[in-house]
Amino acid sequence: MPAAPDPSLYPCASTLLERRISLATLADTDAFGARLAHAIDSIRTLPAFHGLHVQLFGDLGAGKTTLVRATLAGLGHQGRVRSPTYTLVEPYALAREGGELEVYHFDLYRFADPAEWADAGFREYFDTGAVCLVEWPQKAGVLLGVPDLVLALEADGESRVLDARAYSESGKACLERC
Repeated sequence: MPAAPDPSLYPCASTLLERRISLATLADTDAFGARLAHAIDSIRTLPAFHGLHVQLFGDLGAGKTTLVRATLAGLGHQGRVRSPTYTLVEPYALAREGGELEVYHFDLYRFADPAEWADAGFREYFDTGAVCLVEWPQKAGVLLGVPDLVLALEADGESRVLDARAYSESGKACLERC
């Protein structure tokens, strides 16, 4: 898996579904983001849906923020999507039938120690039924917990390779719809 997470981050987790996707162009990344958004919309109406925790791995410039932007656009966000490198989290409230969908975009790149995750008080965002998209999750170590879905991006010349792994039924249902 390119840009793979350290296996020690999820010591007891089992992979339920794994897919490798070639993203040869920016348009392919945008299209995958749109499919991911559609998948999120389709699984959020399932009775077992209690939010979605997505971790994005990849080196600088691998396309993590680009994928988040495409996903937010697919969910109907029309404004600017800033990389939360300095703010650490950017919230989005997206109108949906039956109420808003809360999406939180995290960027933990600036964390020097996993304890900063605990000190920041972000745990509560993951317990609200929201979609949490986390760039640089390894900076929080094991404190972040096991995600529903891991998206690992790696540059391959001008194109990208995306390896996706689902660790929960919600993550699996989402990945099956992508």
